[in-house]
Amino acid sequence: MKIEVKNLDASAAGDLELNDAVFGIEPRADILHRVVTWQLEKRRGTARGTRERADVARSGKKLGNQKGGGAARHGDRRAPVFIGGGKAHGARVRDFNPGLNKKVRALGLKMALSAKVKSGSLIVLEGLDVADGKTKALVGQLAGLGFGNKALVIDGDALNVSFANASGNLRGVNLLPAVGANVYDILKHDTLVLTRAAVEKLEARLNG
Repeated sequence: MKIEVKNLDASAAGDLELNDAVFGIEPRADILHRVVTWQLEKRRGTARGTRERADVARSGKKLGNQKGGGAARHGDRRAPVFIGGGKAHGARVRDFNPGLNKKVRALGLKMALSAKVKSGSLIVLEGLDVADGKTKALVGQLAGLGFGNKALVIDGDALNVSFANASGNLRGVNLLPAVGANVYDILKHDTLVLTRAAVEKLEARLNG
């Protein structure tokens, strides 16, 4: 399919043929859900578990007689009531490191890109050069392009320094290199903006 390529000043810069195998497949909610869930689970850190009675290094010898001592009955010093004893009902270690097949991950990214094309939320730019890297100059250009409230801009191998400097103060604009493109960030933003270099990198990555 063909899509119009624009400059930052909203002027036309020609057309670009998008690969249907990457940008033209039908999105499936179940695949997108699996990939987003996997991404968010991978972000979670593994918390350290607390030491319970079986984990603390204290004597296991019975403290005294079962009866006749005039005090509460205890089996050993590991009981939670003693200083240095084990934690009662402590936190357990939970490992948030799920696995997901690479083919499913790649398919999810293709579907996320295709969903943006299908909804008309994809903008392709020739480049991201901003005069002097000034935020004021960029704001005026973005108004003409229709970026929406939240836009994700994906560049090629390296980020454009002038655009990165100019967009650093804009709350609704986020910038990523092509290697960082992911399903969660694409779906979270209202508009997806790709440079011509980003399209080439994504097609090479997903259609290999």
